[in-house]
Amino acid sequence: MYDLLKGLRLVEGASFIAAPLCGLTFVQLGADVIRFDPIGGGPDFRRWPLAPGGLSLYWEGLNKGKRSIALNLDRPEGRELAVALATAPGTNAGCFLTNYPAKGFLSHDRLRAHRDDLITVRVTGSSNGHNALDYTVNCAAGYPQMTGSAHQNAPVNHVLPAWDIAAGLTAAVSLLAALHKRNLTGEGREIRVPLSNVAFATLSVLGNLGEVATTGQDRERYGNALYGSFGRDFATADGRRIMIVAITKRQWKGLVVSLELGLEIEALQQRLGVDFTADESARFLHRDVLFSMVEDALGRRHFGGLPELFDQHGVCWGEYQSVKQAIDRDPRLSVANPMFERITHPSGETYLAAGFPGVLAGSEREPVRPAPQLGAHTDQILEEDLGLSGGEIGRLHDAGIVAGPAA
Repeated sequence: MYDLLKGLRLVEGASFIAAPLCGLTFVQLGADVIRFDPIGGGPDFRRWPLAPGGLSLYWEGLNKGKRSIALNLDRPEGRELAVALATAPGTNAGCFLTNYPAKGFLSHDRLRAHRDDLITVRVTGSSNGHNALDYTVNCAAGYPQMTGSAHQNAPVNHVLPAWDIAAGLTAAVSLLAALHKRNLTGEGREIRVPLSNVAFATLSVLGNLGEVATTGQDRERYGNALYGSFGRDFATADGRRIMIVAITKRQWKGLVVSLELGLEIEALQQRLGVDFTADESARFLHRDVLFSMVEDALGRRHFGGLPELFDQHGVCWGEYQSVKQAIDRDPRLSVANPMFERITHPSGETYLAAGFPGVLAGSEREPVRPAPQLGAHTDQILEEDLGLSGGEIGRLHDAGIVAGPAA
């Protein structure tokens, strides 16, 4: 965690991945993020994966370092507290992050009546207002039709919720841009980030739309082969599986030298009239014969010694490993990586927790803070951020409007 946004306060009323990831990004850069949830937890409070004791590892991963207040949002007074939090005064406040519906008590227009310079960033499903999640947006974006074996017809969903993640980071950039504009003009605004816009924009910027528009055809499936260049998974003689990619000239030359394929590659080039070093496309167009050469070369070698050899010659490669294998043997997924710390989480489990993934030169990392227990900061927020007295706070507890952490 870093301190670049120290002093900034962001109020988050959100569930699932995209908006909470935006809030987490702000926490990791030093902002104070107050998250409000319904008493007992919102729809993501018990989402899998679960710790042995039943608490959500997912929830405590996305909410590290935030402050938590639990409100009865079914009652008018609980909703008024949520509005008061989102619109609380302060030059470094007035930022609200949500995926609640655009209409209702948390609409931007209603909130703006309490604070004219409010910035609202709202993550939505589809740009046309329809209900949507990452998985339903993904199926409409065409990527499952391009993913998977060339010998199958059924779509293949990716496990990673890519559009949630991309939308969360888009929301974070949007909020920073809106803050910059407000600092210049004093104006607030609402920014909406639909998951479908993020997915379809990606189709555009990666050339997928242009490819279909100009060819009139959908892209074929290529399995684990890298589209447009050289890359695929290969097995060594002892059954270890690695991914090798050669996009640049240096990477291709390094692979050829490492596997002692120079004479074979030269003969193939002369026969085909191509230059695999200079022409990246040629490596893709003739991938089958090149894959066969690399398969044969790796099939005669054990994994031991390959990492040093590949690194010496600048080969771009990686070994396939499960998460457990990565935890057991990969220094990038350990406290040897400054991004990680081993901390105890609300579930009572102790395991690695990541801070901000970027490395900010000249800034010291601060300790990673665990997610709060639900409602852990209810009284503190009511007193310090909303200015309520002890008597008023006690009355709200007695009336079931607010709640602290479960005993």
